[in-house]
Amino acid sequence: MMNAAQSGIVARIDALLPQTQCARCGYPGCQPYAAAIASGEAQINQCPPGGSVTIRALARLLDREFLPLNPANGTQAPPRIAWIDESRCIGCARCLPPCPVDAIIGAAKFMHTVLAERCTGCELCIAPCPVDCIELRPGPEPAANQASVNRARFESHTARLAQRAAERQRALDAKKAGASRSTPLEP
Repeated sequence: MMNAAQSGIVARIDALLPQTQCARCGYPGCQPYAAAIASGEAQINQCPPGGSVTIRALARLLDREFLPLNPANGTQAPPRIAWIDESRCIGCARCLPPCPVDAIIGAAKFMHTVLAERCTGCELCIAPCPVDCIELRPGPEPAANQASVNRARFESHTARLAQRAAERQRALDAKKAGASRSTPLEP
């Protein structure tokens, strides 16, 4: 359990990260990576989307030496966003769950598209696509408040998934309770 000081430094580290939630740092999102940095478990140079700007900011915040981006985590690149070739999209919907900010819209058996203004370029939608109709294309420079917007979208996405899981569990529990009441007792 984190104390208030640890929690505060994690929040300050997290605020410097780009909030792409891409997991290229080796952690399932920006906040877990921030916690790993704060605990000393991770180095400050594991965020390709943040690149050298973020590494310098983290080094200043934590009074650590600047480290070049760790190539094991990827390379720094200009902003990119996902693009779906709608003529090849089969509507399998496999790209929807991994998108951490709900930037892809569509429904099963219908073509999907990416909301460019929401896409963080995390690349998480590419691997699950069975027809390789998703590619990354150059994107706009992020707005000054983009990280906080991305964080809010990610938190909304995470809350929605948790709510759905809780609803499924309640329905399953109710179904099990109903089944156990209707099962006759053996003599």
